Amino acid sequence: MSEYEDRSAVTVIGLGPMGRELAGAFLDAGLRTTVWNRTPGRDAELVARGARSAASARAAVEASEVVVVCLVNYDAVDAVLRSEEVAPALKGRTVVNLSADTAARARDLGAWAADRGAGYIDGAIMTPAPSIGTADAVFLHAGPVALYESVRGLLGALGGTHTHVGEEIGRAAAYDLALLDVFWTAMSGYAHALAMAGVEGISPRELAPFAQGIAAILPPLFEEMAGDVEDGTYSGRINPITSGVSTMSHIVHASEANGIDASVMRATEGLARRVIGRGHGEDGFLRVTELLLATAGKGLAGPVGRG
Repeated sequence: MSEYEDRSAVTVIGLGPMGRELAGAFLDAGLRTTVWNRTPGRDAELVARGARSAASARAAVEASEVVVVCLVNYDAVDAVLRSEEVAPALKGRTVVNLSADTAARARDLGAWAADRGAGYIDGAIMTPAPSIGTADAVFLHAGPVALYESVRGLLGALGGTHTHVGEEIGRAAAYDLALLDVFWTAMSGYAHALAMAGVEGISPRELAPFAQGIAAILPPLFEEMAGDVEDGTYSGRINPITSGVSTMSHIVHASEANGIDASVMRATEGLARRVIGRGHGEDGFLRVTELLLATAGKGLAGPVGRG
């Protein structure tokens, strides 16, 4: 007997690459799973594995007490859930939204769902689709603790680690975008580095081992500098921002001399020079964090009051 047979069935709305993996993991765990997708035909493989195909979005919602949504963005989510057909069916059900968008959109949808008597958990998937159902999957969730605990066992069927990051409904999306910022900024830097190396006759495979060495330096720096930023110390003992901005200018000059767009590094250098202009040249680069928050009219979040 499956350990899930005494639990509520689950519906998965959205059968893109990630949604198909979510539904497949639920099926593998022995859960009765209903699926629906805006574009017909994507459920054939899942149905062959035992999933139930819903004829409409409303039928999909009505099939289960827990509805997992994984669509491309909140515009797509709104088009489905807020429709006149589906919205009335949400009452009394729990929506676990694993679609990606902004924290503001998550708060808005959460408030809307509450007004219609639906429970709402906002989540973020921090690993690629093939990780779903394995120990490598990483999920973040935000929303009422009691509601999260009520679906925690079911979500465990998706494998990996599940972390509740707070009751404030926008926190999972905020984590998601902040971490994706790290990823895409790093990928942009790597693409630029490969171009810079390429014009000097260095192949991508020749550069890659040394780039991995640079990447290996970062995890301990992230931890150390998070403390610097949170404590307001911004230590520049090893590498003051005045030293860093010098190397940034070399990258800009070499790039543009070779016809390579240097706008990303120019922007980074510009932030660093603004920090120096404020009298913080001996501080570390992450003094830029304070500058960015000040520009946004915000202060740094502290370690307390995050629930």
